[in-house]
Amino acid sequence: MRTRLLAVLAVFGLLLTACTDSGGGSGGVITLHFQSLAWQQESVAANKELVQEWNAAHPDVKVEYVQGSWDSVHDQLLTSFEGGEAPDIIHDASDDLADFAYGGYLADLRGLLPERLKSDIPQHSWETATFGGGVYGVPFLQEPRVLIANAKWLKESGVRVPTPEKPWSWDEFRAIAKQLSGKGKYGVAWPLKEPVSATLNLSLSTGGQMFHRDADGKVTVRFDAADAVVPRTVHDEVNTDRSASSATLGMGGSDTLPGFFGGKYAMVPLGFSYRQQIAQQAPKGFDWQVLPAPAGADGLSQGVSPQTLSIAESSPHKKEASEFIDFLLQPRNMARLALGDWMLPTGTQALKDPALHTAKDDWATGTALAAQLRSAPAQSVRGYPEWKDKVATPAFQEYYSGAIGLSELRRRLVKDGNLVLARYQR
Repeated sequence: MRTRLLAVLAVFGLLLTACTDSGGGSGGVITLHFQSLAWQQESVAANKELVQEWNAAHPDVKVEYVQGSWDSVHDQLLTSFEGGEAPDIIHDASDDLADFAYGGYLADLRGLLPERLKSDIPQHSWETATFGGGVYGVPFLQEPRVLIANAKWLKESGVRVPTPEKPWSWDEFRAIAKQLSGKGKYGVAWPLKEPVSATLNLSLSTGGQMFHRDADGKVTVRFDAADAVVPRTVHDEVNTDRSASSATLGMGGSDTLPGFFGGKYAMVPLGFSYRQQIAQQAPKGFDWQVLPAPAGADGLSQGVSPQTLSIAESSPHKKEASEFIDFLLQPRNMARLALGDWMLPTGTQALKDPALHTAKDDWATGTALAAQLRSAPAQSVRGYPEWKDKVATPAFQEYYSGAIGLSELRRRLVKDGNLVLARYQR
């Protein structure tokens, strides 16, 4: 009997120690788990350095760095939420937050964040993480889509080189892509393995919206004239002008780089952060430059889904977690994170950092586009992932390859798409 009692007391002691270690014990050190999705060497280093700086200055609130992966984050988070093992601080992207926000897994941050941080990030960025009136993430890094161009090729052709102040129109872009093509070479390579977000986000420049919310909050799909400008441009470059390679339609962005370096494509539309790969992998002497994406009726407007930091609703230390987020996103630190990821910060003060305005690697070109970035059209649409996977992706892929025409694309996106969304809005 005495032996059994001692064993029970020993187990109880271990449980008490575990609670104290995790911040549950009175007067103990609070431990916060911060799951980061940083993957580039510079970005991982910047995140880990900031965690170390926090821990050195806050001995009573320890942050443990947990490495996550963009490839599996949605399913991994869903499993951890349902299993009661979610990290306190969660790094994700704003277009992945809707289901978690509506499902009650994320904390509403409106009463937790300091005024400094709330006022430093523009309202149009906050809209990317706002669902049903609550704010469920802090948008802190974003990237526009840009054109990465072979600078020598453009110079030798004599075409007008666009700037953020005087960009190409979509018609001009199409004409120049055709002018740059010929003899087995193409003016542009469209890597559209994932065609939906690229198409919708670039279509903001032409006034395209695709998703329309009525007074009751119900969302329906429309495919108006403004929505057709970007898809028609891509389709015609591939199928009519032959100025875009059909072979790249099924590629990811990185897949096009060997052909770009080899002189097969004059331009590739890519996310701004691809500059790091290009800077590291380009052959010696290869001259490249960043151009703004074409402009439409709404100028250089473009949809983005920023990277975000959220707090789990299940976290017992929301106040401390919000204080760590505030530290991580101080202007100087936000700029460090942006430089590590080769992206743009959302904060107005961080955007002023001189390192983000250099001619080297065309940082200044991207920074000039920051004010034009808006919430991606599908950001808060429930049912969007199913609409994208089952309806929009195959429809756009078939349209871009020339297998179907614009009217059939419209029918699928609208008729089939609204049937999908209706199930989420009953």
